[in-house]
Amino acid sequence: MAKKLAIATIVLLAVSVAAVAFRHRLVVHALALAGPPPLLEAGDEGPAVRWHDDYFTIEVLDERTFAIGEPRYAQQNFSYLIVGAERAVLFDAGPGVRDIRTVAASLTDRPITFVPSHFHYDHVGNEVTFERVAVVDLPYLRERAASGRLRLTFDEHLGLAEGFATPTLEVDEWLAPGSRLDLGGRSLEVLYTPGHTEDSISLRDLDSGDLFAGDFLYPGPLFAFLPNSGLGDYLQGAETVLDVLGDTARVFGAHRTAPPGAPLLATRDVADLRAALLAIRDGGLEGEGVYPVVYRVNERLDLLAEPAWLQRWTPRQPRTAD
Repeated sequence: MAKKLAIATIVLLAVSVAAVAFRHRLVVHALALAGPPPLLEAGDEGPAVRWHDDYFTIEVLDERTFAIGEPRYAQQNFSYLIVGAERAVLFDAGPGVRDIRTVAASLTDRPITFVPSHFHYDHVGNEVTFERVAVVDLPYLRERAASGRLRLTFDEHLGLAEGFATPTLEVDEWLAPGSRLDLGGRSLEVLYTPGHTEDSISLRDLDSGDLFAGDFLYPGPLFAFLPNSGLGDYLQGAETVLDVLGDTARVFGAHRTAPPGAPLLATRDVADLRAALLAIRDGGLEGEGVYPVVYRVNERLDLLAEPAWLQRWTPRQPRTAD
């Protein structure tokens, strides 16, 4: 009997270790069992938003900046077309359920460069391909991109969750953290804002001071428990943003929880995120739940993280990359 109990204990321990080691993949595989989510019903988007077709919406943020919404997609993605005198940037491209290029082309005649905020499947467009692509310049990505072809990994893409194959990006331009992206009469600062993923960036408009934050910050639950997530990375990203963001800056995220319009936050929300991260690190903020653990940041933000014993507080990349 004692021998059987010992064997059972060893087996249970091995299963537990394997579950911890492969927890992220288990989550993705569990999501995949449900299949792709159905489209949501179209709702009232208010007078500032117009429908491009029966799927995409367009909101004019100013005469050169457009929020392109996918409010019928389950994650309610938002991408941003930022136009200069010589070229435009499409910051994110959604999951590719529909082709976002037709929407962007209807808003500008400038050549468009696609810039993903990070490499998750709901931001890279998947089977939608672009004439020009620019990605964050991190050493480990450069090493993998032979002849400019960057094959994404399972952990970077997570497309299995909704049945999307892992794509290869044809990289035309590398964006060093801290560098400026010149659009002709308009410049964007590339900010390295990891936390949600190791490869996440945000873009700051140097004219308006507005920040386009991708999945680094948006109203609702922020995911910091996925592969390549890290609370130390998130803290680094928050500090990078607060170093340069003005008090009155608008922060546009990549998801929302409800209509109308594009997801909008402010500098104070970044400050609240930083304060919450410091409190979690120092044991001053309690979370709820088991996995993920939910930490309240403020009335508009929650941070979903791993349990304390799995949390990683050492950033994987420096604040700037050579």
